[in-house]
Amino acid sequence: MQTFRLTTCLAAVWICLTLTGCFKVGPDYVKPDPMAPATWHTSTDKMITSKRPNPEDLATWWNHLNDPLLTSLIQQAVDGNLDLQQAQARLEQARARRDISWAALFPSIDVTGSATKSRSSENRGGGSESNSYSTGFDAGWELDLFGGNQRGVEASQARIEANDADLHDVLVSLVAEVALNYTEFRTYQSRLQTAKENLTAQEDIYTLTKDRQKSGLITELAVQQARYLVSSTRAQIPVLLTGLRETSNQLAVLVGRSPGSLPQLQKTAPLPTLPSTIAVGIPADTLQRRPDIRRAERLLAAQTAEIGVAEADLYPSLRLGGSLGLSALSSSKLFTSGSRTYSIGPGISWPLFDAGAIRANIRLQTAMQKEALAHYKAAVLGALQEVENALVAYAQEQERNKALTESAEAAQEASTLSEIQYRAGLINFSEVLNVRRTLLSYQDQLAQSHGTMITNLIRLYKALGGGWNFRETIEKPQKSTATNTEDRNRATGIRKSETGT
Repeated sequence: MQTFRLTTCLAAVWICLTLTGCFKVGPDYVKPDPMAPATWHTSTDKMITSKRPNPEDLATWWNHLNDPLLTSLIQQAVDGNLDLQQAQARLEQARARRDISWAALFPSIDVTGSATKSRSSENRGGGSESNSYSTGFDAGWELDLFGGNQRGVEASQARIEANDADLHDVLVSLVAEVALNYTEFRTYQSRLQTAKENLTAQEDIYTLTKDRQKSGLITELAVQQARYLVSSTRAQIPVLLTGLRETSNQLAVLVGRSPGSLPQLQKTAPLPTLPSTIAVGIPADTLQRRPDIRRAERLLAAQTAEIGVAEADLYPSLRLGGSLGLSALSSSKLFTSGSRTYSIGPGISWPLFDAGAIRANIRLQTAMQKEALAHYKAAVLGALQEVENALVAYAQEQERNKALTESAEAAQEASTLSEIQYRAGLINFSEVLNVRRTLLSYQDQLAQSHGTMITNLIRLYKALGGGWNFRETIEKPQKSTATNTEDRNRATGIRKSETGT
C-alpha cells in the first residue's frame, strides 16, 4: 500500500515536471525584421567604397590614423574610464538578477534546529518545566506549471544581453570620443601655430610701417592699421589656448585621470593621417553590428517575456512542501528512531478575485512591449540616418578642403606679392591689411577643415559600429554561481527561437 502511494506521488510529480517543461503562457518572441535598404542613399566613390569592411580593421579603426599616441590614449581610456566601469557593473548586476530568476525554478531546502526550555503557569499548569529538541530539513518547490518563472528567466537573460550590448555601445562611444577630442586638440595646436606665425609676420610689417612713418613715407593711419591687425591676431591666441586646455582636460577625464595630467600632449604634433579608402559595406551589415540596435532588440525580447510572466498569474500555482526531522523532549533521545518526524504534501493557490489587477498588469506589459518595439524601430531609423549623415559630411568636407587649400595657397601668394609691392612703395598699406586678414582667415579655416575631415571619419566609423569586437580585450572573466546559458536553456526548456538568439 505504501509502495502504491509512493508510486502515485512520483507519477504526479513527473506529470507536473512534464507540464512545467512543455507549457508556457505568453507570446513566443520573434525577432523583428529591421527592413534595411539594399544600399546607402549616399553614393560611394573611390574614397568611400561599398565593400564589406574587414571586421578586425573596423574593430580597431583608429590604427588607420597612424598615430601611436592616439592608440595609447584609447587603451588608457579602456583601462580607466569610469563610464565604462559603470557599464561593466550594470552587466554584472544583470547576471546576478538572472541567477536569482533561475534559482526560482528549483526546490529550496532549509536546515532547522531548535532547543527549547519552557515553564507553564503555576496558576494553570502547576508551574512544571519541560524541554524540547528538534532538528531536520524543510523543503519547498513551487512547480512552474505554466512557465511564468521560465519566462522570467527569458526576460533576465535578454536583459543580460541588452546590458552586454550597452557595454559595447559605451565602448564604441568612448573610443570615438577619445579620438574626437584628440583630433580637436591637435586642430587647436595647428590653429595656434598658424596664428603665431601670422602674428610674427604682422609684427614685422608693423615695425616696417613705423619706420616708414618716421621717414615720412606714409601717414599715421597706416601705422594704426598695422597695429590693430597685430592686436586682432594676438586676441585670437588666448581663445585658442583656452580650447587647447579644455580638450586636454577632457582627454584626461576620458582616460580616468585628473585634468592636466597628460604631459605627453605638451609636445606639438601633426594631425592624424587619413586612410586612402574606407569600406562601409551595406546597411544590413551595419544594423547587425551596431550595439545600440542590439540593445533595443534584446529589451524588446525581455519585455515580450514579461507578458508571459504576467499571464502566468491568471493560473493556479502548485507548491510541493515537506519536512523530515527529529523531535524529542530530551537531547539523549533526539537521535533515536522513535524521534523521527516527517510531513509531505502539495498546496495549491488560485486567485479568484483581485479587482482586475492581474489583467491590468497584462495590458501594462503588452503596452510596454509595443513601446519597446517602437523604440527598436526608431533605433534602426536613427542608425541609418547617422550613417547617411556621416557619409555625406565626410565626402563633402573633402571637396571643401580642396577648395580651401587652393584659396590658402592663392592668399599666401597674394600676401607675398603685396608685401613686396608695399616695400617698393607701389601700393598703400590698406591693401596689405586686407590680404593679410584674408590669408589668416583661409589658413585658419584650412586648419579647421583638416581636423573636420578626421572628425567626420571618426563619426563615420562610430556610426558603422566600429570598436565592437575590441571590447573582448577588456572584459574580465565573470564568475557566476550558475551554469552557462546553453545548460540553463536545456534545464529550463527555453528554446533558442523564443529567446531571440
